[in-house]
Amino acid sequence: MSLIKSISGIRGTIGGVQGKNLTPIDVVKFTTAYGAWVAQQGSHNKKIIVGRDGRISGGMVRDLVVATLQGIGCDVVDLGLSTTPTVEMAVKMEQAAGGIILTASHNPKQWNALKLLNKDGEFLDAAAGQWILDYAANEEPVYAEIDHIGTQRTDDTYIQKHIDAILAHPLVDVAAIKAMNYSVVVDAVNSTGAISVPPILKALGVNNVTVINEEVTGHFAHNPEPLPEHLVDLCDTVKNKKATLGIAVDPDVDRLCFVCEDGSLFGEEYTLVAVADYILSNKKGNTVSNLSSTRALRDVTEKHGGQYYPSAVGEVNVVRKMKEVNAVIGGEGNGGIIVPELHYGRDALIGIGLFLTHLAKTGMSARQLRDSYPNYFISKNKIDLPEDTNVKAIFEEIKKKYASQPINTEDGLRIDFDKDWVHLRTSNTEPIIRVYSESKDEESANDVARKIMADIKALMGVTA
Repeated sequence: MSLIKSISGIRGTIGGVQGKNLTPIDVVKFTTAYGAWVAQQGSHNKKIIVGRDGRISGGMVRDLVVATLQGIGCDVVDLGLSTTPTVEMAVKMEQAAGGIILTASHNPKQWNALKLLNKDGEFLDAAAGQWILDYAANEEPVYAEIDHIGTQRTDDTYIQKHIDAILAHPLVDVAAIKAMNYSVVVDAVNSTGAISVPPILKALGVNNVTVINEEVTGHFAHNPEPLPEHLVDLCDTVKNKKATLGIAVDPDVDRLCFVCEDGSLFGEEYTLVAVADYILSNKKGNTVSNLSSTRALRDVTEKHGGQYYPSAVGEVNVVRKMKEVNAVIGGEGNGGIIVPELHYGRDALIGIGLFLTHLAKTGMSARQLRDSYPNYFISKNKIDLPEDTNVKAIFEEIKKKYASQPINTEDGLRIDFDKDWVHLRTSNTEPIIRVYSESKDEESANDVARKIMADIKALMGVTA
């Protein structure tokens, strides 16, 4: 069980000991610190948007967060069951001072988190996040007196408003999609994908929609991270139903991946590649993805005459780089699409609209479209970290061992070999080291990962 306090939010397992897990007291403590941060921004606006995914603990955490925000004097607009990108858009639509999304994203059901947004509906930068952590650790909060407690209202209209904004995007072509008479299978993983993905598909003219894991219970039918080993049922259902496409999202609907008509995976790394290809064919410009993402995005960007820029891992870092280079599309290789005309946040719903338009306009099948892109393979692995592991020392030893290779330390440790690369970094959300490697050949990518993971485990004293 764990509590992870970082500048990107507060994430932990429900229950257990205060300060070591995400207990009710911890929820109140960090929500209070966020409310204090909002108050010290210098604006009289104290409106905060709150939304949650379908987790079992969501209702309890929502009640604690809303009451605490009211107690510190904030006015709450509660979206109820929603998606991360919907809450991000609602912050701007409501001209709110910020927002809190209650979701642990791809983590299993025992986890929940407070994802914190600024007035632009974007994740807090490092300075704001650190201010909140410092306040929670050191300050004695003062709550509002009776005449100044905040208000609360519910508003369940924002998923539809989100969909309407997507339909209005100039590169989303409903007529083209509808004309193809697509059939789609959706894995909603028992969360808010069930109340957002089918409606956007219907709005896009897809009338043949099958949903698996549809009931919003938070009892995820499988590990909710949309990785190949967790999508076997979706792949089988697409193939058995002879569907055009399969769609998988994570519990808060900011990650997106597709399954081809033959039951094979399009590859979450290639979600961004395909959408970028479509956008760049209509709008010239630059692209951004993080250091752990496939080089296929660079290839596609350069094909269209643009320039590709890498960023540190993390949505806030991708967004910062996108703004610096005026990118027209960006995101992360985990299926995260950021379309700046809509908002600066990963958004599976706009990704669906743009991908289906691209598919319709090419006239290809999903498998044919995937085969049209440079074929790289990324091996994604992780190593669990025992408590008090000295990751910095481990990385220093790895650097020494591979000192003859080009090394990038902007975000963790990336080592480039002749035809491969490997990227090592600690997670902001779990006590793990992520190990990503890429090569032109799947077996080679796995071999590179296994070699580096063996090095790390040896330094940790792990024999297996």
